[in-house]
Amino acid sequence: MKMDIVGVEDVQILDPDLLQLPCVSPSPLKASSHIADELFSHWLSLPETATLVKCLIDEAKSATPTNLSKSYSGGNALPSVFLSNGTPPLSPRSSPGSPRFSRQRASPPSLRSPLRSLKEPKHELIPQFYFLHGRPPAKELKEQCISMVDHFFSNFIDGLHVDEFKSITKEVCKLPSYLSPALFRKMDPESSGIVTRDAFIKYWIDGNMLTMDTASQIYNILRQQDCMYLRQADFKPLLDELLATHPGLQFLRTTSEFQERYAETVIYRIFYYINRSRTGCLTLRELKRGNLIAAMQQLDEEDDINKIIRYFSYEHFYVIYCRFWELDGDHDCYIDKDNLIKYGNHALTYRIVDRIFSQAPRKFTSKVEGKMSYEDFVYFILAEEDKSSEPSLEYWFKCIDLDGNGVITPNEIQFFFEEQLHRMESITQEPVHFNDILCQIIDMIKPEEENCITLQDLKGSKLSGNVFNILFNLNKFMAFETRDPFLIRQEREDPSLTEWDRFAQREYVRLSMEEDVEEVSNGSADEPLEPPF
Repeated sequence: MKMDIVGVEDVQILDPDLLQLPCVSPSPLKASSHIADELFSHWLSLPETATLVKCLIDEAKSATPTNLSKSYSGGNALPSVFLSNGTPPLSPRSSPGSPRFSRQRASPPSLRSPLRSLKEPKHELIPQFYFLHGRPPAKELKEQCISMVDHFFSNFIDGLHVDEFKSITKEVCKLPSYLSPALFRKMDPESSGIVTRDAFIKYWIDGNMLTMDTASQIYNILRQQDCMYLRQADFKPLLDELLATHPGLQFLRTTSEFQERYAETVIYRIFYYINRSRTGCLTLRELKRGNLIAAMQQLDEEDDINKIIRYFSYEHFYVIYCRFWELDGDHDCYIDKDNLIKYGNHALTYRIVDRIFSQAPRKFTSKVEGKMSYEDFVYFILAEEDKSSEPSLEYWFKCIDLDGNGVITPNEIQFFFEEQLHRMESITQEPVHFNDILCQIIDMIKPEEENCITLQDLKGSKLSGNVFNILFNLNKFMAFETRDPFLIRQEREDPSLTEWDRFAQREYVRLSMEEDVEEVSNGSADEPLEPPF
């Protein structure tokens, strides 16, 4: 029997068991197979059957589930074959009981392929963490600051003058009051002499200064526009305000010469300790790593300037300048080799003085060949009197490292100790053999390599300063050998003081006593040897 069905050749002979006809028992069908064949042939001849078979073939080829109840719309011509409870799966892809169908049902509602989901990752919103001009203030912080600003400017509708600006610098900006003139000029770039409420908000709040740390705020206030570092001149406004208003410096207001020298000394000390790159350009990172900010904040809290021993102590300035004045015999504000060799009662060797003037540790700022300026002397005396500090170790390491290869060898140690040994013999001091000295130095430093000492080896030892004293400062070498009990007791009483702090204390007492004696003995002398303070 032929049927006009497209693709009917793909249809295979069905099992008679599938023909579960109503009112027909399967047993006779199995016994008489010809009956089943006739029934099957009759079923195939029906028009509805041709439509159904074609639909099933198309579905099998496309792997698309089909609703059988819609595809087969015929009457009662054998519908139970595909609609009964025992309906077999048409395809493993669409079978309700198949494992693949179960996995699809467990997948997300979109029923997309897992591979497709990997190609299309979810986009997560990452909050902004870098701001070129600083992080904007939070809404609450901004409103609180504006409220304080409105309160301050309520009585100054036209704006604040520079002498009225100090309170807002301290209370609103939480900055040292001595930065007030510099901050005022930042908010008044046109030099009108007045800072209005809008100008303050534009610079401090809209400029995101409010959310910066204190070091960054001070850095941005002091530096010049479009400059990424601080120069020595940038600290001048701070020192001018300090000299003009600090109660501890009131006695200097009638002596402009020493005001200038004091300001220079403070700035030189700041750059000596903080500008570790030795470029003369102080970066924000260097400012944050130093202790200058804490010292500046202390200026508002302490009326006695000498108690602020970091950078601002007048007594420390007095010691430095008087030492310079003593050595500068012709008072031309320069020191040569012959002058420096007298330092500390001829404590230094000629060889180390030669190295200093060869500018091995630091290039001189002096414009006069063969002479060091006051700034060069400040660096020298700070390095000489506190050899335990890192700037001092770097200073003297460059002096001893003759070939500049980054290590100190036994030959270089011997070169400097030879003169020291000769000086010991000249004062009838029992000489010390070089091998013993070398062993002592190695034991003190404990370098990683026995035959050479690096700068890192020196920084890792608490006795590094004594090594340099052994090589070129005879007085301190002898003091170290005898272990002065008085100095040891001083160090134990206040370990927070550095070697420089203790030296400045002793030297200031000595200088002040000498000045008192000189005033009594000379009366009204025409020209004192030391400048008046």
